[in-house]
Amino acid sequence: MLETLAPVFTPDNLRFIWSGMGLTLALSVGVVCLSIPLGAALGLLRNYERFVLGRLAAAYIEVFRNTPLLLWMFTFGFLVPGGGSSLSTRGGLALLLYTASVIAEIVRGGLNSISRGQFEAAQSQGFTFLQTLWYIILPQAFRRIVPSLLSQVITTVKDTSFLAGFGVLEFFRTVQVVLSKSGGNRTAIFALYVFAALGYFVVCFSLSCVVRATQRRRSVTAAAH
Repeated sequence: MLETLAPVFTPDNLRFIWSGMGLTLALSVGVVCLSIPLGAALGLLRNYERFVLGRLAAAYIEVFRNTPLLLWMFTFGFLVPGGGSSLSTRGGLALLLYTASVIAEIVRGGLNSISRGQFEAAQSQGFTFLQTLWYIILPQAFRRIVPSLLSQVITTVKDTSFLAGFGVLEFFRTVQVVLSKSGGNRTAIFALYVFAALGYFVVCFSLSCVVRATQRRRSVTAAAH
């Protein structure tokens, strides 16, 4: 068995696969860092702006949330003129816009969990609407949605695997490339898929531990108060 796997798990192949993991993590970090502020802005507009911008935000959220991510990746990858941009950039943009719509609804849920009485209390103290949002409502809302946001980060890491279908050399695609050199050996194929699963598991399980630790801290804090 070891003789069968030795030509597959060579140092060069492992470096190639881990370079794919590096791209996966880079895409995930970029998407998350950009989608959180975009999603927060969309959630705020949909929740509190009742005219044109609020309706546009609502339309954006509903369109992206109720259509498949893979559809948008195909649209941005092959139908939208990309100029000199790479498939990874265009696919990452599709993932960013999709993730922002999900985060917008998470943010809206956090905002709606705050009592409306806090707006009235803040206004009685001379706070404007924007000051109330910035200093009072948003800090509370974001504390409540941290576990949901971290769960969405985990989903985003896994969703990058869709880019393998476009030839983007992220983690799963690099595993497929090495697999294509295995000559159809079933043992090597099984070992490579297990290796890919373990790679995703280590990253996502680590993030899941962060989610659970955050939830425990919230429970302890709530009990203390």
